Amino acid sequence: MSRVTTSPIRTAVVGFGVSGKVFHAPLIAAAPGYSLDVIVTADTARAAEAARVYPTARILPTPEALFSLSNDLDLVILGTPPLTHFDLASEAIARGLHVVVDKPFVSASAQGEALIARAGEAGVQLTVFQNRRWDADFLTLERLLGEGLLGEVRSFESRFEWWRPEGFGNWRDTAPLAEGGGILHDLGAHLIDQAIQLFGPVEETYGETANHSPHPDAADTEAFVSLLHESGVRSRLWMNGMAAQVGPRFHVLGSRAGYTKWGLDTQEPVLAAGMSPLDASYGVEPQDAWGVLGIDGNTMAVQAETGGYPRFYAALAAALRGEGNVPVDPAQSLEVLRIIEKIHAFA
Repeated sequence: MSRVTTSPIRTAVVGFGVSGKVFHAPLIAAAPGYSLDVIVTADTARAAEAARVYPTARILPTPEALFSLSNDLDLVILGTPPLTHFDLASEAIARGLHVVVDKPFVSASAQGEALIARAGEAGVQLTVFQNRRWDADFLTLERLLGEGLLGEVRSFESRFEWWRPEGFGNWRDTAPLAEGGGILHDLGAHLIDQAIQLFGPVEETYGETANHSPHPDAADTEAFVSLLHESGVRSRLWMNGMAAQVGPRFHVLGSRAGYTKWGLDTQEPVLAAGMSPLDASYGVEPQDAWGVLGIDGNTMAVQAETGGYPRFYAALAAALRGEGNVPVDPAQSLEVLRIIEKIHAFA
């Protein structure tokens, strides 16, 4: 029997690094129908900041302390390194709590299969934070495809690239492949998911990876993925944190027109700067960042959709009330992970 959840949805965020601090805590704090009750971090500086920004939340040092309060909670959000996802999600599920797992879902697909089965048996909801489905540029491209303005799409190029030769400054710089490390796990989980959402299941997969960091045991810092979809579209995806010059975010070619977009979605940087998701300007892209549609010599800027990360938690709240599906089916994130594993096996 599925657990019935009432409002407010009593929520704990585990981890207060980039994921917990920038994404989950601000989104939950601003989301109707939720309360941010607990934040878990062992870092004393982060704990002090969490207490300052969210004075009504309990700040706990360990997941064990969190799970001792499981009767007072409904939802656990895991914004921790992927190595920890399986054990923490398993414990939360065993205690009857709903779970949001940050991407990459888990370190290995077998773990994802087990979590999905356990959540089903326990009658709790399990979902994965594939927030890039609500990027402004992705929503805009989705709209253009739905309106048929590109005609029959033949080629889709997508990139997450930037110049950060010093690395991330966290676990991402040193985590090995077995721990869910590497840019293909980290950003590939977004780009592959987006490609499948746009163009459907994958028939053939090819990939290349490389490690240009000073850490020889770390996973890849650069990756390229080519996907042939059953629909006939070819997706070409690039991930690189050491790109001295970046390519377009999207470059899509169809039988009637193309669409090219430069620059990344603005939601992460404005959240990091402290903007509330309730701000009227949240998710709104400036006109000079809009993508262009057409053919060479005859193109026009296309007004961007408003970015909508808060829609993830709105959909989850509805699902927890029994009014719809979770915003991201974990089986879809599991399929993305299987593609990543296939690339790593042959790259």
